[in-house]
Amino acid sequence: QVQLVESGGGLVQAGGSLRLSCAASGRTFYSYAMGWFRQAPGKERDFIAAIERSGDSTYYADSVKGRFTISRDNAKNTVYLQMNSLKPEDTAVYYCAARLGGYSSTAQAMAVTTYRYWGQGTQVTVSS
Repeated sequence: QVQLVESGGGLVQAGGSLRLSCAASGRTFYSYAMGWFRQAPGKERDFIAAIERSGDSTYYADSVKGRFTISRDNAKNTVYLQMNSLKPEDTAVYYCAARLGGYSSTAQAMAVTTYRYWGQGTQVTVSS
């Protein structure tokens, strides 16, 4: 089992940047593929980015490709989401999630149901 705690959210102007962090408990962080999702009020939880256990493969939603970067540091049990060129439509609660094992497909990496463990979320608000 793994517990996840996100941090780094806040209020930023359009065009600005934020870096989210997700710290995981436990000694086997390297065994988990990790994802970032977001949920705006009244909307479904949407996939943003995912990263394989070793960090050698990454996946992105089209809406954030080229602006967001996912990375991980297995020595620090942490996954990051660097968000640049933020837009008001990026406003949402951002969640990190963990899946024991790797991904068998891109579709699997993007599916909410793939992930068993979730953090509590961190609010990101982008003002225009």
